[in-house]
Amino acid sequence: MLGIKQVHHIAIIASQYPVSKAFYCDILGFTLTDEVYREARDSWKGDLALNGQYTIELFSFPFPPSRPTHPEACGLRHLAFSVDDVDAAKSYLESRGVACEAIRVDPITGKRFTFFSDPDGLPLELYQA
Repeated sequence: MLGIKQVHHIAIIASQYPVSKAFYCDILGFTLTDEVYREARDSWKGDLALNGQYTIELFSFPFPPSRPTHPEACGLRHLAFSVDDVDAAKSYLESRGVACEAIRVDPITGKRFTFFSDPDGLPLELYQA
């Protein structure tokens, strides 16, 4: 048996590291727990935690390729974050200048959700717990 216990972290490459770091920390509420500049790779790496749990590795690399399509490219489709109140979370994001789609209802679970994007167009979802 493989024995996977949980997802350890999610790695995200940002085209503008300071912009994405501010988005994830100042708007979404992640905490920067460690940050290092890797001179040999001309790359920043920031470790971001949510509620004290290491969650995202945020990287920068010189001239990363763009995402092929949005959101139906092969590979990771989107990241979803659970919230208690999707209406309040959507209002908060919009007050910070983050465009959100209209709230929809999952036809299978009956739960409410909305999509928005990070500064590089990575699709993100708020899903009401």
